Amino acid sequence: MARSLLFILALLFQVNYLPAQTVEQSYFEWTELPFVKEELAQRRFLLIQNLKNAGATGIAIIPSQDGFTSGETFRQRDDFYYFTGLELPNSLLVVDIDEKVSVVYVPESDLRFYSPARPNDFPGRPLLNDPAISSLSGIVLKNSNNFSRYMNKAAKASSTIWLNAGKIGQISLPTQDYITTPSPEQWLVQVLQLRHSGLQFRNSYEAIARLRMVKSPAEVALMRKATDINVEGIIATAKKIAPGVDERFLEGVLEGNYKINGAQRLAFGSIIKSGPNSLWPWRILATHYDRRNRVMEAGELVILDVGCEFDQYVSDVGRTFPVSGEFTETQREILRMEVNIADQIISAIKPGITFADLKELSDDIIPETAKKYMQVGLHFGHHLGLSAGDPNLSTAPLEVGMVFTVEPWYYNHNTQISVFTEDVILVTKTGYEVLSHGLPRTPEDLELLMRE
Repeated sequence: MARSLLFILALLFQVNYLPAQTVEQSYFEWTELPFVKEELAQRRFLLIQNLKNAGATGIAIIPSQDGFTSGETFRQRDDFYYFTGLELPNSLLVVDIDEKVSVVYVPESDLRFYSPARPNDFPGRPLLNDPAISSLSGIVLKNSNNFSRYMNKAAKASSTIWLNAGKIGQISLPTQDYITTPSPEQWLVQVLQLRHSGLQFRNSYEAIARLRMVKSPAEVALMRKATDINVEGIIATAKKIAPGVDERFLEGVLEGNYKINGAQRLAFGSIIKSGPNSLWPWRILATHYDRRNRVMEAGELVILDVGCEFDQYVSDVGRTFPVSGEFTETQREILRMEVNIADQIISAIKPGITFADLKELSDDIIPETAKKYMQVGLHFGHHLGLSAGDPNLSTAPLEVGMVFTVEPWYYNHNTQISVFTEDVILVTKTGYEVLSHGLPRTPEDLELLMRE
């Protein structure tokens, strides 16, 4: 009798005091497909066509992002997201060029939702056996454990493996330095060579770039939203510019405004640089932990070269503001000259011309006295999309749907004056649309914005 009573009490204790198990979560309880499955299927089809047009045979592989439970917010790698619309970690998109078949090799479950030490808090999330992922995305899932067997067959057939090297050229292995950060593609090549000898490797960069350079209407809508958020953030920040304010305070205003208006992330580390800092490129300033936090002084200029991300698509816009609220006559003259160059470059944009054509134009319109201080070249702009450095081919004719920046720079270390104007441009059937049109550009309008 006493033993039965103790058993009952033990059961009651477990029911009332043991922590409740969090309910298992499915993939689409946490996210949604960014594009209809027909658009995603068309992208994979066009990838195969681009590769076949280049004489390719074999298999294209696109690795997803590594993902474990370590606290940071997961962001899928661009190519994998572009072709699948999925945020699956530790997965591989495999495209058989000859058979015209696409498959994603995926783990059985999402390791980010698993912790043996805290099972009540980590409910698990099935991936392989979640039927909604395949039905909504339109792509077949296979167990990642079977990928090795698939590669064994490919190696026996001496198949060619196509991977995106991130630029034109040969697929390269990681450097032999003691400290290095290989790309997932470089790591994949190294592992495939080790485990499956006989494979050949080629670069799929150009085939992928030709697709990603041209945005669909759905992509343009996301980029329009990202740019609107960016413009609102810059406007809010401009109103806080004043002598005695430091650069990091302006970052806080800007980035907080991004979040308020719906942006999930920065497109890149915000570049807000004033006075002497404005004369230094971003990468030099960024090498120092506390460098970008100087207090602005009257009479100086402050440059904003900033961007946010909305649903993984980015914006990148730049403006130059007077710290005192008014430009000096010299600053005003230089900014007018730089904006005029940008205006002429933008006015020339239309389908059929190339970046090389725009470079030739910029060389002609820059005043001789300013040429040694102007940095345009093929760097007057860059493609935007899933990143602020989207894949591009400088010789490719412009097409409807391409989105890129126009951003001639002026850095004069002799006069200690630097100005910068950057806008987001969409190529249209009739020419172009300035997606960042809501932000003033002229010295007078920028001053007015600050006063408002």
